[in-house]
Amino acid sequence: QVQLVESGGGLVQPGGSLRLSCAASGTIFRFWVMDWYRQAPGKQRELVATITSDFSTNYADSVKGRFTISRDNAKNTVYLDMNKMKSEDTAVYYCHTNWIRRDYWGQGTQVTVSS
Repeated sequence: QVQLVESGGGLVQPGGSLRLSCAASGTIFRFWVMDWYRQAPGKQRELVATITSDFSTNYADSVKGRFTISRDNAKNTVYLDMNKMKSEDTAVYYCHTNWIRRDYWGQGTQVTVSS
């Protein structure tokens, strides 16, 4: 059973930084491709960043150069470091993986960028 638990959301001012964490269950975490998605009010959920098992990364154009995804396989954790944050980054952020053709999602963590 795969379980994903996000943490680290909160309120941050424009231009500020925040780190999200996603702790995963399972002894084969190191093989999983991990993603961060976000969903703003009234909008569809969108892919923000991806990290593969060999640590390759990919980002949405809207966050390139500001966000960094990383993973620590010893801790079964994936991170999203968010810098130079903007009001449009306000959303619920979700951790995700797909394993054996099944999607797994965390419960989400709220991120609000506001002065």
